[in-house]
Amino acid sequence: MTLTSKPLAAILFIVMFGGISVSSALGWWQTESAKVPAAFTEGEFAGQANPADIRGSYTFGDIANSFDVAPDVLARAFQITSDDPASFAVKDLESLYLDSGYEIGTNSIRLFVAFYAGLPFDTTGQEIYLLKPAADILLADATLTPEQTAYLQAHTVEVAPADVEAAPAPSEESAPETESAPPAPDPTTSSTEEYLVKGKTTFGELLQWGVPQDVIEQMIEAPMPDLAMTVKDHATATGLDFETLKTQLQAEVDKIKK
Repeated sequence: MTLTSKPLAAILFIVMFGGISVSSALGWWQTESAKVPAAFTEGEFAGQANPADIRGSYTFGDIANSFDVAPDVLARAFQITSDDPASFAVKDLESLYLDSGYEIGTNSIRLFVAFYAGLPFDTTGQEIYLLKPAADILLADATLTPEQTAYLQAHTVEVAPADVEAAPAPSEESAPETESAPPAPDPTTSSTEEYLVKGKTTFGELLQWGVPQDVIEQMIEAPMPDLAMTVKDHATATGLDFETLKTQLQAEVDKIKK
């Protein structure tokens, strides 16, 4: 039997669109790619999502679907102010920090998610920077290896996104009237006080200030404790003299910050 053009066109239409309908019903047909990173294929983390495969097209919500990192945590880490942080796209991050002198973008997200979730991430030969809020979150909430802590220490920067403007200085007209203006603060003093070792100083802060981990461990004669622990609490718990330890640590800080 020879088919004319009209019956043949009808059959092709039914086969094509009928197949799509069936595939859609069975979940085989997808009009857009799923926002799911590739998984580790071997080792301890086999089957878990690999943060190295996070794409610029992902949103914070997409990341939260694959990793144990809430959108609001990501927003705080990267200084994103939004009523709906889950909808923020990773690809939009780089433009916010374009003029900062540092590349804060998709790789920064990958690194933060990996460290936060305790997943492997190869930083060999890479210069990936994180913002200070991100570093503070990791030091407080994540379990970092000494190598990760050292990398974080060397790659933390303090910059603001492009859409955050500095608060305007008060004008002379709006300034409150006083009999005499207080003396201007000594910038040298304020800078020095910022890096003073005190009872509430934590080991994480010492690392952020640039004191090498091996130097700290040599002084306390023990492996690095919890980074959130204060120097004084550690000294009390281990029987070390806090005043002596504080003096030694301050000398190391002064070498770096002078």
